[in-house]
Amino acid sequence: MTVARQLNPDRTPEEPPALHDRAMDNLRFIRETMERASSFTAVPGWGQLVIGVTALAAAWIAARQPSARLWVTTWAVEAFLSFLIAGWAMRRKARAADVSLLSQPGRKLAVNFSPPILVGALLTIALYRIGAVSLLPGVWLLLYGAGVVTGGAFSVKAVPVMGVCFMTLGAVALFTSPIWGNAFMAAGFGGLHIIFGAHIARRYGG
Repeated sequence: MTVARQLNPDRTPEEPPALHDRAMDNLRFIRETMERASSFTAVPGWGQLVIGVTALAAAWIAARQPSARLWVTTWAVEAFLSFLIAGWAMRRKARAADVSLLSQPGRKLAVNFSPPILVGALLTIALYRIGAVSLLPGVWLLLYGAGVVTGGAFSVKAVPVMGVCFMTLGAVALFTSPIWGNAFMAAGFGGLHIIFGAHIARRYGG
């Protein structure tokens, strides 16, 4: 027993500084790793921007269709085209970042984004069958926004913010004259995609 221990038997030995510093470094590394994982976004900024441009073109074409059936068909084609663009751009961005699309954040995004989109497809069929096509712009914007919000909870902050903007636009569209429906579609699927796509591309690497 040392002299200091003999003089003060109640004193506990101090933690070695090196061990404390090593533990803090490990905790810091774990925290930074978790932050990077939770903030990973496979949402392609440039892809979203291209989708916005094609949506503006679709809005122009849809506005000139002589029937509700052709109007819905135009936007259905645009939705399919957007899906292809998004899939290609997401794969390209993930490959460039050397990150798998099947990583935990990527899987969570897909699982949470899919249900509102499926509901939107079913409601599209139901509303079209009863002749309530005028409700579709609001429904599409709301459900797409809901999917972006829930899926975007596992992405960077800009993604759920974009979803909230879509939902807000959709809510307004539901209670506005049907003649503005196509304009709301252009503002949402066109304008919002371009604005947020450019922001994501600039700040989060494509």
